Amino acid sequence: MPSTGTVAPSNDHLAHEVLTRYLELCDVPRPSHVSGSLAELFTPDAVWEGVGPLYTAKFGRTMGPTAIEAMLSAHLPPNGDYLANVHLLHPGTTYADGAEVRGRWLMQQLSRYASGTAEVVVARLEVTFRREGSDVRISRFRTERVFEAALGAEVS
Repeated sequence: MPSTGTVAPSNDHLAHEVLTRYLELCDVPRPSHVSGSLAELFTPDAVWEGVGPLYTAKFGRTMGPTAIEAMLSAHLPPNGDYLANVHLLHPGTTYADGAEVRGRWLMQQLSRYASGTAEVVVARLEVTFRREGSDVRISRFRTERVFEAALGAEVS
């Protein structure tokens, strides 16, 4: 007999949704269906880190949702110099342990700048999520740039 009850989404499914929303909030232009703030995606004790030779100096370590949102917003309109910016998340792996989910992904970022230049970047993401009540939020976000290449000139 088929079940008529609904099944609650797993913590790792919810974690993937949070990461997807995070990337959409960083896209330029932001998709029309996406609203809210970056800060609401992070736990009160969250840490955001740029690691490796290219991101440690550029991003460093930021703690707390308000500070993380301010740091990220410095790179987004109206402050940043992106004309277009899109993030593509490659399949990753997650490991759930109670209320915590740890995941690793490769993320591709395609960017066009006000200067007319464009680039593709690939970064390794290591993200830890924590379930707090009915919400899953990011408690630790680490990004390491592993590849970059300039893209050709814009075609009119």
